[in-house]
Amino acid sequence: MDVTTVVRFAAYTRVLTLVLQATFNAVIPDHTADAFSPPRAEEARLLDPAAETLLGGLSRWDAEHFLFIAERGYLYEHNFAFFPLLPLSLRAVAATLLQPLGGWLTVRGRLLLAVALGNSALFLLSAVALYGLGRLVLGERRLALLASLLFCLTPANVFFAAGYSEGLFATLTFGGLWLLERGCVLRACLVLALATGARANGLVNAGFLLYLPLQWGLAWARAVRKDAGVTGRCLCYTWIALRFLLTAALGTAILTLPFGVFQYYGYWTFCTPSLVPEQVSPALLDLARRKGYRVPDATQPPPPWCSRPLPLLYSYIQDVYWDVGFLRYFQLRQAPNFLLATPMAVIIAMAAWSYAAANPALCLRLGLWGKGLKQGSEKPASGFHNPRVFVYVVHATALLGFGVFCMHVQVLTRFLASSSPVLYWFSAHLLLRYEPLLQEEGLWASAEEQQRQNDTGSGIRGSPWRAPYCNPVTRLFLQWRSCSAATRWLLGYFISYWLLGLALHCNFLPWT
Repeated sequence: MDVTTVVRFAAYTRVLTLVLQATFNAVIPDHTADAFSPPRAEEARLLDPAAETLLGGLSRWDAEHFLFIAERGYLYEHNFAFFPLLPLSLRAVAATLLQPLGGWLTVRGRLLLAVALGNSALFLLSAVALYGLGRLVLGERRLALLASLLFCLTPANVFFAAGYSEGLFATLTFGGLWLLERGCVLRACLVLALATGARANGLVNAGFLLYLPLQWGLAWARAVRKDAGVTGRCLCYTWIALRFLLTAALGTAILTLPFGVFQYYGYWTFCTPSLVPEQVSPALLDLARRKGYRVPDATQPPPPWCSRPLPLLYSYIQDVYWDVGFLRYFQLRQAPNFLLATPMAVIIAMAAWSYAAANPALCLRLGLWGKGLKQGSEKPASGFHNPRVFVYVVHATALLGFGVFCMHVQVLTRFLASSSPVLYWFSAHLLLRYEPLLQEEGLWASAEEQQRQNDTGSGIRGSPWRAPYCNPVTRLFLQWRSCSAATRWLLGYFISYWLLGLALHCNFLPWT
């Protein structure tokens, strides 16, 4: 079964990821970085040194913010750049499932263990969700399977393993879109709302809640125009319009609610504070004074952003603390970071160009009408260039443009790898199109079929892929020298970033 293949490969890559990050963390000295490093809340217990040795690589850079919030809550102003769903989830796991380890591990130690176990489980779920979404949208089993297997080798691998929200966000985004494509609109809204509680760019998913119901409504209207009378058509058109407006309004409200609630919590914390310095740990206050971090203080005037017409703490933090804004990153000294993001940008740009070139008329119609059938066929078109992929390509292109012009460009890799399936769909499309080894007869048989062929001696003779069952991506690595140049370039990008991210990020070295 394809799902078993995906889960098995995802599990193998998670185990290998955890082993490699521990190895790299032990072998490579940590770089002295100017990163957030709060004092520990508790004295180390029996198993804490082992937890730091084996899992400490998962707590680098921004992961320290999530762990701090999970342990102590939102204290510093810049902590509000990190959305609450992941810290809440980690704390819940540490306080329930891992509570029996409390005698041997501090809260931080249990949080590190929760990161390793939770993100590994989420990665398996996101791989399965991506496969389900691919089967629905692409309409082609081979493409959906290969895309899900490539996801297991994502260039943003380290961020799906470390204490970052990418894994949680990808699971909720792919799962929510899968539900939406199945027509489960309310459940999709709830899942996508949770994604907004994990990352701010979940707000962009509102576009799917507007576009897909509109597309369905127009398709229904065309069907009604053919079969109903004048009165029936008017009533149906009215019902379709009302249904779309209600779905769009309610869906958008549900999806944006977590963002609004979180911003209100930030406003309440800093603009109407009840906390005084005496209630804060002296060690944390000392860190705030040394680093210039703002803490809520009822004895001081509120920060300047509180008096803005729209007092959004998230926008203020991105502007002041991270210097995020239009073209602010276009500086000569940032050239290495642009180079780091170039492969991802090239793949997404190629995907958009390829889709537009294959479907110029469909793109001009915004994908909202047109049969979308293969010429001379009654079956809907399948593959990457089919009409249902249009909205996903637009979504990925919009994220690409925003990431290049308005963000720290080096985060583009993890930003797109966790937000859009297009990276994996288009990469799988290229492999299937340009790799002759993937055209071999019997390659795409299920595990049970291949084992049956091997047992009876009817498998592919002389092929090293016969005996133990392995998936198509593993087979490409086994015959690397026979692969085409396009395959080597594409898989080389995935694997090099997969490994380099573990080696560099886990030792406080700059990465994406």
